[in-house]
Amino acid sequence: MARAKKMADKIISLMYKPDTIRNIGIVAHIDHGKTTLSDNLLAGAGMISEELAGKQLYLDFDSQEQERGITISAANVSMVHDYKDGEYLINLIDTPGHVDFGGDVTRAMRAVDGVVVVIDAVEGVMPQTETVLRQALKEKVKPILFVNKVDRLIKELEVTSEQMQERLLKVITEVNKLIKGMNPEKYKEWKLDVAAGSVAFGSALYNWAVSVPSMKDTGIGFKEVYDYIQEDKSKELAKKSPLYKVILDMVIRHLPSPVQAQEERVGVIWSGDMQSKEGQSMAKCDPNGPVILMITKIVADIHAGEIAVGRLFSGTLKPGTELNIVDRKVRNRIQTTGLFMGPKRIDVPEIPAGNIVALVGLKDAVAGSTCTTLEEFEPFELIVHISEPVVTMAIEAKNPRDLPKLIEVLRAIAKEDPTLQVTLNEETGEHLLSGMGELHLEVKVEKIRRERGLEIVTSPPIVVFRETVTRLSPAVEGKSPNKHNRFYITVEPLEPEVVRLFKQGEVSMRMDKKERRRILQEAGLSKEEAVGIQEYYEGNIFCDVTKGIQYLNETMELILEGFREAMRAGPLAREPVMSLKAKLVDCKLHEDAIHRGPAQVIPAVRSAIFAAILQADATLLEPYQKVFITVPQESLGNVTREIQGRRGQVLEMKQDGDLVTVIAKAPVKEMFGFAGDIRSATAGKAFWSVEHAGFESVPQGVLEEFVMEVRKRKGLKMEIPTPEYFLS
Repeated sequence: MARAKKMADKIISLMYKPDTIRNIGIVAHIDHGKTTLSDNLLAGAGMISEELAGKQLYLDFDSQEQERGITISAANVSMVHDYKDGEYLINLIDTPGHVDFGGDVTRAMRAVDGVVVVIDAVEGVMPQTETVLRQALKEKVKPILFVNKVDRLIKELEVTSEQMQERLLKVITEVNKLIKGMNPEKYKEWKLDVAAGSVAFGSALYNWAVSVPSMKDTGIGFKEVYDYIQEDKSKELAKKSPLYKVILDMVIRHLPSPVQAQEERVGVIWSGDMQSKEGQSMAKCDPNGPVILMITKIVADIHAGEIAVGRLFSGTLKPGTELNIVDRKVRNRIQTTGLFMGPKRIDVPEIPAGNIVALVGLKDAVAGSTCTTLEEFEPFELIVHISEPVVTMAIEAKNPRDLPKLIEVLRAIAKEDPTLQVTLNEETGEHLLSGMGELHLEVKVEKIRRERGLEIVTSPPIVVFRETVTRLSPAVEGKSPNKHNRFYITVEPLEPEVVRLFKQGEVSMRMDKKERRRILQEAGLSKEEAVGIQEYYEGNIFCDVTKGIQYLNETMELILEGFREAMRAGPLAREPVMSLKAKLVDCKLHEDAIHRGPAQVIPAVRSAIFAAILQADATLLEPYQKVFITVPQESLGNVTREIQGRRGQVLEMKQDGDLVTVIAKAPVKEMFGFAGDIRSATAGKAFWSVEHAGFESVPQGVLEEFVMEVRKRKGLKMEIPTPEYFLS
C-alpha cells in the first residue's frame, strides 16, 4: 500500500500543473486489445504488478467483465509517468468496444482531450474503429494510433519483414483516409505520421512496443522486432522496449494538455459566448475562475452512494461547494472530492480545473449535466448518442414484496446508463427495460441479480417498432369532451434531413429562431412550417400554421402535451411514433380559461392526431442492424443462408486471403439467437459484430400480423382501430 500512497501524493502535487496533465481515452473495435493495453500502462506506472499485467485486466473489475472477457463500462484511472525531464499526470479512461455499450464511449469523449486508437494488425480497420474515430473527431479529440498484435502477423500469418511493414503501412493509410474524410480541416495537423512518432506498433499481450522516436533511444527497430519474435524472445523484447514507456511517451509528446485543448474544445461543446468571463475562464483552464464542470458518468458505489464523474473545465472544487445543476434547476452540495485509481477512489482536499473528478453529493446530476457555481449559465451541448434503444424486455420481481426495491434499482441503473430506458407499462404493471441490443440487456439484468441480490423474472427480449405515416392526411377535427374547443390537425411524413439535423444536434429548439428557420427551410420544410415549429419530440415535429387565433399562446403548452402523449404511443399498436410532422391548421377555443384546461385540450389533440394518422396510410417501422461477419471461404454458403433466412440481405463481400467478410443488413426482430446459430453454422469459426442501421418500413405482407402480435402482447383489442373510434 505504501506504493499507492506515494502515487497518490504525486498525483495530488501534479494536479495543479495543467501543462503536465493529459486526459486520454483508449478506444477500439471489440477485442482489439484496449483493456490489455490499459493494464500494461498501469503496470508500467507501478500501479499493479508487471507479472499480472494483461492477465489481471485491472480495469475490468466488474465480475461480469471478467467472465465475458469484454469491457462493459468505461473505467477511469489516474497515474504518473516520468518523461525526459519531468513527471506527468495521465488521467486515462478505458472504454468498451462492443457496439451495445457505445453510449459509454460517447460520454467518455466529453471528458478527454486525446485518444489512443488501438487497431489489431491482423484484422485492420473495423466498423467499430470507424465509429469511435468519428465520435472523437466530432468532439475535437485528437487521435494517435497504436497498432496491436504485430506478433500475430509474424507468428500466425508468417509474413516476411517487408510484408509486415507493408501491412502496417496499409492500416495507417486507412486511418488517415478516415480522419481526412471526417474532419478535413484538422487533417493537416492531426495526420498520423510514423516519422513524427504519432504511431506505435507492438503487442499489448507481450508488453512490447516500438515507434520511430523509441527506435532512436533503444536501437530496437522493425528488423530486431522481427528477429526477436521469430526466436520466441518476446520477454527480452519487452525489457528492451517496454510498451508503457513507448505509448505514454507518445501520449505526452502528441496529445494536448487541458490548457492547449480547452481553448479549442470549449467552443465545440458549448454554445455560449467565448468572449464572456466564463468563456475565457474555460478557454484558459483557470483554477481561480467560477466552477464549471460537465458530468459524463454516474457510478453507483455501495459505500458512498452515487459518485458523479466529470471533467472540470474551470475553477477549483472543494467539499462543501454548492453547485447549480443547470439542466435540473436544482442545487446540490458536494460532500467529498476525489480521483479514481481504477476501482479505488482516493479523496483529495481540492481539485483544480483540467482534471477528471469523482464527486459525492451531486444526487440530482445525471450523465450530461452541466454543474456550476454561477446562477445563470448556458449548459454544455447535449451528448448525442449514436444508436438508440431498439430491444426491450419486461422485468418483474419474483417476490411481490421486492417491488419497491426493484423500482429503486431500475432508477439507479437508468441513471448510470442514459442509453437504457425504463418505463412502466401502466396496463400490465410490468417494468420495461429498453437497450441497444440483446447483450446490453443481458448484462444489466445480470447486474441487478448479482449486485442487488434481487430475484427477478424477465420476458424474452422483443423489438420495439415505431409507428409512422406514408402520406398526407386530411384535416381532422378533434373536439374537447365539453365540445367547446375544436382543433383541426393534419399529419404527414417528416423529411429525413430534418430528423437528422435535430438528432445530430445541429438544430435545436434553443437556438436563434432566424438561424433555425433558415436551416429547416434548406432541409425541406416550407416557410410557414419553419416559422411555426413549436416542438421537436423523439423524431417528430409539431407546427402551428394558424393565423391570429385568440388564446392560442396560453393554450399551446397543453396542445404540445397532447402531441407528446400521441407520439409516445401511436394508434396502431401503442408503439412510439417517429418521422411524423403534425400541423395545427385551425382551431376554435373557448374564451373562458376554465373551459380549456388540461382535461379538455390534451385528449382532443391526441385523438385528432390518432385519427389523422389512421387516415394517412399508417405503417410500422422496424429497427435494422448492419451485420459484419468474417468467416473462412468454405463456410460462406452457410452464412448467407443464415442471413437470408432472417429476412436479411447481403450488401457486399470482401475477400482477404482465405477469409471473406460479409456485410449484410437484417431486421433486429429476426436477429435474436443469432449468436448461437452462427456459431453452429460455421463450427465456431465466425467473427461477427453488428451496428445500428436505422429503421425501415415493415413489408406490407406482414404488417397486420406484426401489429396484431404487439396488440396481443399488450392486452389490447385484437383489431386495428378506425379513425371514427377516436372521434366519437
